[in-house]
Amino acid sequence: MSSVNLVAREVAVKIVFYGPGLSGKTTTLRKVYETVRPAHRGEMMSIATEGDRTLFFDFLPVKVERVNDCTVRLALYTVPGQVFYNATRKLVLQGADGVVFVADSQPEMMDANRESLANLEENLLEQGVRVERFPLVFQWNKRDIPKALPVPELRAALNPRNVPDFETEAISGRGVMDALKAITRLVIQDLRAKRIVPPPRSATPTIPSLGAAKGTGGGLEAQLSQLAGRAPAVAAPATATATAPRPMGPVSRSNLPAIGAHPQVHVAPPVAPPALTGQRPLGPASALAPSDLFDHARAAEGAFSSGDYGTCIQACLDATRRGLALAGEGPLGSQAYLLHVNGGDLLKLQTLAARSSNRVDDAAFALYVLMQIFTRLHSAGLPAPATE
Repeated sequence: MSSVNLVAREVAVKIVFYGPGLSGKTTTLRKVYETVRPAHRGEMMSIATEGDRTLFFDFLPVKVERVNDCTVRLALYTVPGQVFYNATRKLVLQGADGVVFVADSQPEMMDANRESLANLEENLLEQGVRVERFPLVFQWNKRDIPKALPVPELRAALNPRNVPDFETEAISGRGVMDALKAITRLVIQDLRAKRIVPPPRSATPTIPSLGAAKGTGGGLEAQLSQLAGRAPAVAAPATATATAPRPMGPVSRSNLPAIGAHPQVHVAPPVAPPALTGQRPLGPASALAPSDLFDHARAAEGAFSSGDYGTCIQACLDATRRGLALAGEGPLGSQAYLLHVNGGDLLKLQTLAARSSNRVDDAAFALYVLMQIFTRLHSAGLPAPATE
């Protein structure tokens, strides 16, 4: 669920893009990334197979200026669409505040759409959440395909509750930001109803363009339009547009106990800066890592970010060996078998570590193997992901 920093007046919310494989979830997130101005977006992380299917998740923190006198940060994730990766989908969905269901408009994909929607309802129910009480919007994606099903037919099959839905073309970006505005608005309304978003401070003047006073939708639309560098639908006063956005603060490890947790942003108070100033945000590997392997995962991610791919691979191999050792004593292959880790991937990782030079895709593969092991450890009930 969302996290609130009352001192910094900042709310971090998590939105997950769900749907069947190849429906356009990752393409949607990439289009959001391209649309949002660099000053308002974080790094997009993506782990994919050779077929460009999202294997673990994409993560993109996007900053919306203010709602109810609070800065709002959207953490956007996608899940793998393949049924085989349901355990990963469950982890990504943990703690979500809202979901955008990306349905494929092609007739032959209707069964996959239904299966994925049923899977979403099942996974939410395991968390004690009923989908009819959860912020949800639909994207009818691939509307540019000539044989796309009519929208009324898609609604009848997938959206009987008539929640907000949008025709989208993820490749061109048509409708993508409209869906993002809608789910963000629903999430904020839900947080207000649960009294999670604090009311505006009386001493702080209301900024009309943000819609803070009455929770109107126009302010949110204006903010997301400003993030994208476009003129908002309702012109904002000069005092609001002249306000420079605050820089993104560092993310604390304590706010991402697992892949599904929220990146809590800590902004330095006016007098004394926090001790974690300058710390890098969690990456996907460290977000999954058991506490004993957290530092190893951070080292691997740090080496990857700096372009030191050989060090990244070595750190991944070291963490892999330590992680497999948690399955019990014995040869590496036996430990991998017990955790259902692909032996071919393990051999390839050892081969990469023996090379004198490596490429970025080699390091990305090493991180993939490491996250695969962390996921298997989590599924086996071995040491829980790191918390503070």
